[in-house]
Amino acid sequence: MGKTKHTGPIKLDTSLTPSLWVSKVPLGLGKIKPKHIRDTLKVVWENRDNLPYAYRILTQGVCDGCALGVGGLYDQTLTGPHLCTTRLNLLRLNTMPPLDPSVLEDVEALRKLDSTALRKLGRIPFPMSRKPGENKFTRISWDEALNRIAAKIRSINPKQLAFYLTSRGMTNEVYYTATKAARFLGTNNIDNAARICHSPSKTALKRSLGIGASSCSYKDWIGTDVLIFWGSVPSNNQPVSTKYMYAAKKKGTKIILVNPYREPSMEHYWIPSIPESALFGTKLVDDVYQVNIGGDIAFMNGVMKHWFEMEEKGAGSAIDHAFVREHTNGFDELKAHVLKQDWDLLEKSAGVSRERMKEFAELLAKAKSGVFVWSMGLTQHRFGTDNVTQVVNLALLRGFIGREHCGVMPIRGHSGVQGAGEMGAEPMSLPGGVPLDEENIKRMEEIWSFEIPRWPGDIVGVSLENALLPDDHERKTKVFYTSGGNFLETMPDPDFVKQCLEAVELRVHQDIILNTSTLVDAKEEVIVLPAMTRFEQPGGGTSTSTERMDYFSPEIKGPRIEEARAEWQIYIDLASRVYPEKAHLIQFKDAQAIREEIAKANPNYDGIQHLKKQGDVFQWGGAWLCEGGVCPTPDGRGNLIPIEIPELRKTEGQFYVTTRRGKQFNSMIFSEREPATGGERHDVFINPEDAKKLNIEEGEAIVVYNQFGQLQGRAKYADVRSGNIQVYWPEGNVLLEKGVYEEFAGVPEYNVTAVVEKADTYYAHKDTRYVEKRIEDLETEVS
Repeated sequence: MGKTKHTGPIKLDTSLTPSLWVSKVPLGLGKIKPKHIRDTLKVVWENRDNLPYAYRILTQGVCDGCALGVGGLYDQTLTGPHLCTTRLNLLRLNTMPPLDPSVLEDVEALRKLDSTALRKLGRIPFPMSRKPGENKFTRISWDEALNRIAAKIRSINPKQLAFYLTSRGMTNEVYYTATKAARFLGTNNIDNAARICHSPSKTALKRSLGIGASSCSYKDWIGTDVLIFWGSVPSNNQPVSTKYMYAAKKKGTKIILVNPYREPSMEHYWIPSIPESALFGTKLVDDVYQVNIGGDIAFMNGVMKHWFEMEEKGAGSAIDHAFVREHTNGFDELKAHVLKQDWDLLEKSAGVSRERMKEFAELLAKAKSGVFVWSMGLTQHRFGTDNVTQVVNLALLRGFIGREHCGVMPIRGHSGVQGAGEMGAEPMSLPGGVPLDEENIKRMEEIWSFEIPRWPGDIVGVSLENALLPDDHERKTKVFYTSGGNFLETMPDPDFVKQCLEAVELRVHQDIILNTSTLVDAKEEVIVLPAMTRFEQPGGGTSTSTERMDYFSPEIKGPRIEEARAEWQIYIDLASRVYPEKAHLIQFKDAQAIREEIAKANPNYDGIQHLKKQGDVFQWGGAWLCEGGVCPTPDGRGNLIPIEIPELRKTEGQFYVTTRRGKQFNSMIFSEREPATGGERHDVFINPEDAKKLNIEEGEAIVVYNQFGQLQGRAKYADVRSGNIQVYWPEGNVLLEKGVYEEFAGVPEYNVTAVVEKADTYYAHKDTRYVEKRIEDLETEVS
């Protein structure tokens, strides 16, 4: 992939730079900002019963929060210690004691609690079962639990069995054994949390560059000419990255945000571990381009159109022709496609003027290096793969691939989820992230010594929907086995998801805590299995960061949930009980044996077998994938792909709606208030001018509704692009349409069109044809 090796962390320049200060008022007094000291003290108090263990987790373990890859308190980007509130908030999941078994006697009482309250009850203490009509969980033994599951699996068609793995601290060893166990049991219905976040990133990168991960490293942020964030708010989701941005600013890097909302935490942030920033704050972004929700493709087509027009006046003024000629395909087709684009349509779709697009185009044209970073603002669309493809088009045209301070990076919000697809925990690929084709199947069959099913598996959303198929349908999901995950709070249309979960005959929840999905009935039985955390896993475990760093996290001494088991051991034990006659084909002596097999199954991971102690790490693929412009595609060249503008339609009084994250980790909410904005969970972020046109005052009760559902909330004035609103996730999922998946990667659609009204207006007309008529109009517009 690349010959140049990562050279390790660099020292942070902490010299005073007043030009970057947010304010001379110390500590951001009087401003809306995260209260890092207060939050840290709160975490200490929450973990007061296990402080020594909590300290060991922080100083010895690899972070189980975002995918920056902090091992202990250190990473491979900057010297010095790193710690953030996201990691601190997750700490209690690892240190809390088991829940009081008496709470399991009343499921109806548990259903009155939200997931935050359920989480705080404590860890799942033992295997348990609940059948229809029962209002309590019954404790069962591990043998009972696994034998029941195994018997049910034996009784069904393998196509009726589906697995799902979330990314809460999951290790590569768990992903790999789950992958192997699923295929051993005869099913390709296995999926992971990337399906609902970054699956379009992998799909787009594969078709454009032949890679499935970030092409560069975090160090490349520091000193690049331009650092662009597309639909990504790392200051909220990966807080340690603000140190990288601070270091980049010190090197003269221009940081640009392309987003519908001017995220306050990206414009100014108080970085607690840097004295200067902790006192006076740091101005992070230099400019914000406020696109419409779904307007990124039009915006990027506009930028390229400017480049081609600049080229007509002076060859080489915008395009790196030598790189394009030597390392890409499809230039002429892309140019013809972009030049025929109509400026009026581009401006309307993007929500950005032609002049502003030119500013951005000229900025990139003058830059000698650039790193493009994106997250779910680009991927969680029905055209997510096309969004990411456009980013890669820009990078290829400028030659920002395969060298220092250049690259494309899908920044991950979960520790280790990068490894899920690379371990093959998805329906369309095998270890190595390679397609499920005959050549790759035969290669893995030689390693595994058992037959792998040839039929295509289903993505997790389809597996859930398949539970509603007729009983005699060969694809009806009858056993759904989920390691973590809460589909009631992560998928569109929660009521529909509940119907799907209830239609499954046997549901297995392998987890460390209860959540609202755990409490949903099943047709025959719900079995709950207590899992270990990554820090309890015997023999340690590994996880892969956004920048392809594979870190070893050791087993850490501390209190244990007596009956909790390592997740990889559970998968192996279950598979062995389903087919005892060939159980020898799926045994692993220990975690080290898994790592040794991973190195064979995924050649990129040759090196994982040598990770054995705290601090061990290696980066697969080198510092830069596609080094020197040479891509791992059949002809070694990157592909420039013309992308059509998606159809986005709304009428007067309707808004594009997208979801945002507050103080939370995935669907786990840690605070009702978002520290960076002051927003509360039912606030609707709306442009003040849009609100005033509707006679809506700030803080006033409003209703957001469409043909799929309604959300009652409060208006929060915010600098969001006119015609767009943002609602919190998962609360806003009631507005989203079920069953809409991106064509190439299968990510659900998390954006929609809706009407916004004052609550008193809505309820005054609720029993008339008024609301119904507005919904009919909306359906007509978007159909």
